[in-house]
Amino acid sequence: MTTRERAYAKANNQRAAQFTELWVIGRPEDIAAMVRVAGMSGRLVYVSSPTPMGGDDNRQRRYLRLRTH
Repeated sequence: MTTRERAYAKANNQRAAQFTELWVIGRPEDIAAMVRVAGMSGRLVYVSSPTPMGGDDNRQRRYLRLRTH
């Protein structure tokens, strides 16, 4: 591995370590409360639109990206 490749890999790892990405599944009101708190703390970077789980399950799935620092 060249010096340039090592520097690029290190920079990518540092950028990836800045965020936590997760899928949250739950009742709409529970997810809304979680998103509200994350937004107020300044850690929320991105939240997807709600996706229904399907069938007779009334839960939703949302993708969240949060800052780790």
